Amino acid sequence: MSGSLLRRVRVAEVERVANRIKRFRFVDIDNAPLSVFSGGSHISVVMHSGDRLMRNPYSLMSSPIDTSSYQISVLHCGDDSRGGSKFMHENVAVGTELEISEPLNLFPPVKLAKRHVFVAGGIGITPFMSMMNELDGLHADFEMHYGVRSLDEGAYCKYLQSRYGSRINIYRQDMGQVIPLESILGDQRLGTHMYVCGPKPMIDWALQTAELLGWPAENVHSEQFSAPPLGNPFVVKLAKSGREIPVKGHQSILEAVEEHGVDAPFLCRGGACGQCETGVIACDGYIQHNDHFLTEPERVGGKKIMICMSRIQTGSITLDL
Repeated sequence: MSGSLLRRVRVAEVERVANRIKRFRFVDIDNAPLSVFSGGSHISVVMHSGDRLMRNPYSLMSSPIDTSSYQISVLHCGDDSRGGSKFMHENVAVGTELEISEPLNLFPPVKLAKRHVFVAGGIGITPFMSMMNELDGLHADFEMHYGVRSLDEGAYCKYLQSRYGSRINIYRQDMGQVIPLESILGDQRLGTHMYVCGPKPMIDWALQTAELLGWPAENVHSEQFSAPPLGNPFVVKLAKSGREIPVKGHQSILEAVEEHGVDAPFLCRGGACGQCETGVIACDGYIQHNDHFLTEPERVGGKKIMICMSRIQTGSITLDL
């Protein structure tokens, strides 16, 4: 079975919470309770735009114990993106009906941790909203370090400071402020875990800083969901069925095979979980690995591809599907 079952929901509320960021609240189409989830979970939102089908993952921000509705925030990524965020901002309003997946958690807080250090940049604040809600109810020890371009660009700054007080630290790029990560991570007791979510350069910097300071790998956690990048059309050949399927410039391999009725494995659709890992039998083009799962040796080896995110520049690729 690929992915998870879909649930029909209705948009009950839309709010602009920052420049280019909107918050959406979903309720079940029949007002039934939604599924319980844990802090750090996400859902995929199904969007139909003309003849295009998009499924984008978004972190759940609401209280994990509140099953009356789900809340997500969406950053408008501009006209250079594939169009999912544009669709949400321009086509989704109160009353719109959508399909969403059941919650999936690839970024849970470690409940046995002595302390939790959260590092967020921009829209990367969203998974921490439900995490902090959950941990606060458990009286767990946590602190948040949140980097924003400005208060207009940063979502939920005032809300977070009002609710969690001194546990929230905000750093404004427009005031020349940066997160002093080295000093933060260098002054933590044993048993502390760090979690980071935000733009890829920020995640890489945080992970490298933790490694240089000697943090155990099992105490460092990150999450990054990316949309499949645009590219040139190419052909994917399915070895098991002998079919050849064109992949359009705005599609991922996963979206292309789904469009042609092929049931391929997936969960997160954001290159993070590893569920859609597929064997490469042959390839006459250069593989552009855009996932966050494969190791560098696996990418260089060219025998695996994450079909939800990665593609080739041109030509064809034969997969074990």
